[in-house]
Amino acid sequence: MAQLYFYYSAMNAGKSTALLQSAYNYQERGMQVAIFTAAFDDRFGIGKVSSRIGLSMDAKLFDDKLDFVSTCKELREKDRLDCILIDEAQFLSKAQVRQLTDIVDDMDIPVLAFGLRTDFLGETFAGSQALLAWADKLIELKTICHCGRKANFVVRLDSNGQASTGGSQVEIGGNDRYVSMCRRHFKELVWR
Repeated sequence: MAQLYFYYSAMNAGKSTALLQSAYNYQERGMQVAIFTAAFDDRFGIGKVSSRIGLSMDAKLFDDKLDFVSTCKELREKDRLDCILIDEAQFLSKAQVRQLTDIVDDMDIPVLAFGLRTDFLGETFAGSQALLAWADKLIELKTICHCGRKANFVVRLDSNGQASTGGSQVEIGGNDRYVSMCRRHFKELVWR
């Protein structure tokens, strides 16, 4: 029986690595997967899921207009489809997460979604909020703060290396722009 999984964490916990490992495990057993990533995140190339440890795979792009049910039906008509894997799942819309529940419940295809739980202000993304509410399984991937505690927040740095306390929810960046921190250090910088 298929299920909807949400693997969440702060940045640099290995979400993309875990996604790529899952895809490899399916493919090693002769199964077909469809990998999706956010269309506007092209830091590692368009249509690529890449990890910091050097692994990468091609991916289909999603934006807020993609209908996952229709897309998966089309993919299934061309070949079998054994699993859907989604990187940057925080950027899904609420409607798209509902579509993913339809894929699991009606098409019996497991969906593994990987993403951030909260943004740089400690607020949930729409996709993450819906996944936290509707996923069958919630799995936290852990990383650490500079102090050694579990990091479950992300701090956005401005051009001067200071914590940002305002701005657009979505700004693409990596280690140069974002730092994972524990709640104590996050609060000191962002909620001061």
